[in-house]
Amino acid sequence: MNIQIIGTKKCSDARKAERFFKERRIQFYYRDLTEKGLAKGELDNITRSIPLEELIDKEGKQFQKRNLSFMVYRIEEELLSDPLLLKTPIVRNGKDSTIGYQPEIWSKWINTDK
Repeated sequence: MNIQIIGTKKCSDARKAERFFKERRIQFYYRDLTEKGLAKGELDNITRSIPLEELIDKEGKQFQKRNLSFMVYRIEEELLSDPLLLKTPIVRNGKDSTIGYQPEIWSKWINTDK
C-alpha cells in the first residue's frame, strides 16, 4: 500500500484519518497543505477518481475569505494557487482517492492488499 494523506493539522477529519492508519500500523505519508500545495500532476491524478467540483470547499473559511462565491473562476487554477481551498482530507492509495473521512473504503483497501 502507498497511502498519502493530504490535509491540514487543524482539520479534525485529517487527524482521524491519521489515527485510522496508525491504529492499523499502516505506513503513510502526510502532506500538510499549509506548508506545501499540490502540483498539477498530483491534482490530475486525484481528479481521475474525484470530480474537480467536489474538491473545492465552498463552505470553508478560505472560500469565504476570498469571496469566490461572487466571482467567476477556474477551479483548477484556484486549487493550484491556494491549496487551502481543498476539502480535506484527501487520502490516496495509488490511483484511488477519497475525500473526507471514509473508513469503509480505506478498510477495503487494506483487506484487498493482504
